[in-house]
Amino acid sequence: MSVNKVILVGNVGKDPEVRYFDNNVARATFPLATTERGFTRQGGTQVPDHTEWHNIVLWRGLAEVAEKYVRKGSQLYIEGRIRTRSYEVEGATRYITEIYADNMQMLGRRSDQPGSVNEGNGGAAAGMSNASTVTPPTFTQNDVSDDLPF
Repeated sequence: MSVNKVILVGNVGKDPEVRYFDNNVARATFPLATTERGFTRQGGTQVPDHTEWHNIVLWRGLAEVAEKYVRKGSQLYIEGRIRTRSYEVEGATRYITEIYADNMQMLGRRSDQPGSVNEGNGGAAAGMSNASTVTPPTFTQNDVSDDLPF
């Protein structure tokens, strides 16, 4: 038995690049940064923050959601699997490791997301008393409907 599962919580490095293929199948790609916080050792030595960049790949419905709602700086929860592929550049073989996402959840307060209902009015127009009590939507690769869940 083997398991290939990745769980990441990080910030989007740039707006998603979305491409449409045959039969209107969408693919979105973007970098996601995860940071391990630095610390001070007992002897006083400083260990700096360490940021790791991950190449995220979303397909179909997840890609369409990312195109509409994910922007640079957005905080995301990603579940997926690791894939490594190779390609040729000027006779040299290059390798790239990507995270193929199966699930995505947008994190942070709804007012932090561009174009949200709460922006500028504290949620009063939407009838919400506190924006932090709103649970961000969860999207899965298996969603087949075109309707957004929120």
